Amino acid sequence: MKVLHFFKTYWPDTFGGVERTIHAIARSTAAHGVETEVLSLSRAPEENTQRLDDHMARKARLDFELASTGFSREVFRKFGALARQVDLVHYHFPWPVMDMVHFQSRHGKPAVVTYHSDIVKQRLILPFYRPLMMRFLGDVDAIVATSPNYLESSPVLRAFKAKSKVIPIGIDEGAYPPPGEADDNWCRSTVPEPFVLFVGVLRYYKGLDVLIRAASQARCKIVIAGSGPVERELRQQAKTLRLDNVLFVGETAEPRKIALLRNCLGFVFPSNQRSEAYGLSLVEAAMCGKPLISCEIGTGTSYVNKAGQTGLVVPPSDPMRLADAINRLVDSPAEAANWGRAARDRYLRLFTADRMGKSYAELYRQLVGRNG
Repeated sequence: MKVLHFFKTYWPDTFGGVERTIHAIARSTAAHGVETEVLSLSRAPEENTQRLDDHMARKARLDFELASTGFSREVFRKFGALARQVDLVHYHFPWPVMDMVHFQSRHGKPAVVTYHSDIVKQRLILPFYRPLMMRFLGDVDAIVATSPNYLESSPVLRAFKAKSKVIPIGIDEGAYPPPGEADDNWCRSTVPEPFVLFVGVLRYYKGLDVLIRAASQARCKIVIAGSGPVERELRQQAKTLRLDNVLFVGETAEPRKIALLRNCLGFVFPSNQRSEAYGLSLVEAAMCGKPLISCEIGTGTSYVNKAGQTGLVVPPSDPMRLADAINRLVDSPAEAANWGRAARDRYLRLFTADRMGKSYAELYRQLVGRNG
């Protein structure tokens, strides 16, 4: 079976959460006889059209971007040609241009949408886009929500509940290179004291300004790994507050990231807006058997991190409650260790790439069989 994934960005141009999810789906469904191609936009389409592991990443030229949406004239033609060669099209929502391409191509193939997030930041354009969005979601054969929490809390998904199903995003432990001695030494020398860890792109909705405010009451180091659009403001905030327990380590290669995860007291994920629909970094921390701290925002973060079972869930944008949760990990190591073991068990039960790949392959077969 041949499947075409379609999203605005993909490796090697960008490495965000949706891109990592597409890659994981491609790799995990290959074991079930699925041949994958991915079409996305790129400023260097010839150079970045390449084979990644066991699938092709194809590119159309990115003409310009507006309100986080990439536009391309070439993508209409390229998508139409690729869609004719596959058995099923797999869209990744949201991306308004995708909806237009879908209707223009009239490809007639079974189509599934993975619904990664509601439109949160660009609310001003939503009234204009909504008719096209609802028509597009109504036209596809199936919609996948990444958690039951998001399926229940999204007003858009509730309108399509009859054709929606939940497939949690999974990750492959074997895809993470183990840290070597140099990585462990770097970790111990960089952060010699007990610490909690955040890993991710530094974006507005990650709640890191709240975490920095919580740091003044936290009785351990707080390590922030990653880079992103709000990095300068966050560093300045920590400097202004004269915090000596907040450490920015920038982007880290995968072995160093795993070294940080293995050595931390726990993982803190303070995202405070619905733009954080799932939290793949939480799954990585659970994979490493770490207790989790997250905020209740009605999304998949509270599915990955079960309150009182795998860690603590606190109200969003509340630095005092966040600091209390961090200090509980410091003060109650036995309880934290129990949460970490439960997080690891939950990862093995729900969030492996093998489980995700099997679920998607079964859905693909159902849709192709129904339309065959």
